[in-house]
Amino acid sequence: MNNRADNVASQRSDHGEWDRIAGSEQFKDLLQIKKMFIVPAFVIFLVYYFALALLVGYAPRLASTRVIGTVTVAYLFALSQFVVGWVIAALYLLASTRFDALTKDILASVGVHPDDPQGDK
Repeated sequence: MNNRADNVASQRSDHGEWDRIAGSEQFKDLLQIKKMFIVPAFVIFLVYYFALALLVGYAPRLASTRVIGTVTVAYLFALSQFVVGWVIAALYLLASTRFDALTKDILASVGVHPDDPQGDK
């Protein structure tokens, strides 16, 4: 029974820590920095994704133009979407090192050890 009371008390203190972290200016800056990467990357990918449908729908002659043998512009465009997805993922991996460093700084500033999986001090 005492363990349960300790767990409840621990959860309350964790909730309090989260409120302190979420309310901090550093955390708000981190969210803004992440948003500056994620929103444009999402928009670019979405536009590029739907561009194929627009190409095939509004410019079927261009889409069916053969480039090499039986390979058409539309086929190359469709394959290029994989490349664009991989490039965006690679750019996010590069950016995530900065995000992780900022996250560790935020956790250290509130006294949470960032490498502890439980978040214990």
